[in-house]
Amino acid sequence: MGSTSDKSETKENEPKPIEISQLDLYQLLELFVVLLSEQAWRYIGLRVAPGTSEIKKDLEKAHVTIDCIISLVDKMETHLDSTEKERLRRLITDLQINYVEQMK
Repeated sequence: MGSTSDKSETKENEPKPIEISQLDLYQLLELFVVLLSEQAWRYIGLRVAPGTSEIKKDLEKAHVTIDCIISLVDKMETHLDSTEKERLRRLITDLQINYVEQMK
């Protein structure tokens, strides 16, 4: 049996929920990019939707989603450090390459 201190340590290690109203604009945009990129991978057909075992490919929606990510990253770019810029540009490149591969 675990002790009370084990339970409190577990709670301390659990991620805290994000209070969206406390995020500034650029944090919100980055959150949107993360959410859109997860959806883009599903639309490309390379990830399954949560709670299912199905792959639902929709390349038209993937294209729109990738375009939205590009637009958001372009708007955020001046407020990102070089590491974050590189990470997001790499994400876009990975999405684009995989999108083109799935178009074949």
